[in-house]
Amino acid sequence: MSLVRRSNVFDPFSMDLWDPFDNMFRSIVPSASSSDSGTDAFANARIDWKETPEAHVFKADLPGVKKEEVKVEVEDGNVLVISGQRSREEEDKNDKWHRVERSSGQFTRRFRLPEDAKTEEVKAALENGVLTVTVPKAEVKKPEVKSIQVSG
Repeated sequence: MSLVRRSNVFDPFSMDLWDPFDNMFRSIVPSASSSDSGTDAFANARIDWKETPEAHVFKADLPGVKKEEVKVEVEDGNVLVISGQRSREEEDKNDKWHRVERSSGQFTRRFRLPEDAKTEEVKAALENGVLTVTVPKAEVKKPEVKSIQVSG
């Protein structure tokens, strides 16, 4: 997959904060990714955004998250907010853990939607651990062209 940079006034990722050293730092210092607040590696939920002729489609892999633990909202008329929480598995005092790699905690992602988004018709579905949010696009009105007869 390649990244395409477009020089456009509308930047859909302008609200995302990306730190290129974040994952590198976590791999070097594993304890830096966990905290007492319950927010760790899961906080950076990865979300794909594609645009089709009919809609903007967001897909997030959320394995182990129940639909009751996910919230999809539109703020300020054009900001899509996807948030949720994966609960930590309850520990039994008799259990002996050898490795803990699955993450838990809270996540929140915000995306500024373009002007053609029909925010009143947003739909979301969680199936097989994949959240799909569909934001339909408004039809772009083509300018009406009226022919004028030239006399003379």
